[in-house]
Amino acid sequence: MKATETLHERGQSLWLDNITRSMLDDGTIQRYIDAYSVTGLTSNPSIYDKAIGSGDYDDAIRSKSGAGLSPEELFFELAIEDLRRAADLFLPIHQRTNGVDGWVSLEVSPLLAYQTADTVAAAKTRHEQAGRPNLFIKIPGTRECLPAITEAIAAGIPVNVTLLFSADQYRAAADAYLQGIERRVADGLNPNVGSVASVFMSRWDQAVADRVPADLHDQLALAVGLDVYRAYRQLTNSDRVQRLKNDGARMQRLLWASTSTKDPAAPDTLYVHGLAAPFTVNTMPENTLKAFYDHGEVGDPLPADGGDADALLARFTDAGVDLGQVAAQLQRDGAASFVTAWNELMDRIQTQTSAVA
Repeated sequence: MKATETLHERGQSLWLDNITRSMLDDGTIQRYIDAYSVTGLTSNPSIYDKAIGSGDYDDAIRSKSGAGLSPEELFFELAIEDLRRAADLFLPIHQRTNGVDGWVSLEVSPLLAYQTADTVAAAKTRHEQAGRPNLFIKIPGTRECLPAITEAIAAGIPVNVTLLFSADQYRAAADAYLQGIERRVADGLNPNVGSVASVFMSRWDQAVADRVPADLHDQLALAVGLDVYRAYRQLTNSDRVQRLKNDGARMQRLLWASTSTKDPAAPDTLYVHGLAAPFTVNTMPENTLKAFYDHGEVGDPLPADGGDADALLARFTDAGVDLGQVAAQLQRDGAASFVTAWNELMDRIQTQTSAVA
């Protein structure tokens, strides 16, 4: 049995962090579903920037170029066409799992990362435009967007909360989600609204690589993962969540993102092997998915009590790393990098539109 199948059977969902039209056309995504135990996918502007630059979308851009669409409007037309097709591929999984799995994700413009009202409006617009029950709208877990998460969930819009890095940031995002569910319960509405909280992993190790001794390299992300998972299990078992479950709600799932290994000296499946846990998701770039399928090994499940997280994190504190400061900076840097990728994507679409006109 392949490691991907074993991990899935132990209760973790494997999602693909990639989508292009050519992958849909040539059956690649269907093959990942059938052979690699993939049960969902995520997308981002960088993925589309590369795909559009390759010429894969020239025919589609040409056919839409006369409609007077802005680069942003054209992007969402193209992306939503793809994600509808992907959502349909995963719909049998979504139905079989009663909405637990089988999701795809589309993010609102990262230019809105610090704008609450505009984020809510964009989430509603894109959700209606997509018209699929198994499509998440990505909303960043920045302080300004936490109210937007609550509003979207209260409105019944499934949300993938992105740009989370620490247990504290996770707790804030989960609280925003639960507030939305509590509002639905109070209003007599169905409280079963899908959501995942996406915690980014590998960037931790990148951030401190030049600041800690060699024996601490590539260990911080997994230590943070232990801490986050402990917070997740504590919240899942809390009276607050149990009361909501009694009303028919389902807990927001924890998702591990940014799981490709950046250090050439580290195992290429480091953030898959080390983050196995039931009722969680690991979304992987293609290279990481293929590597884990080929030679990965399923690690022991994360301990619900966090194991030696405190001792590990203390070693980084002793080495002079301010973990709270790093988490805040990673979130700011992540939001900024998303904006950069978004602007590059808009420029790419403008260039390709001019080239094919």
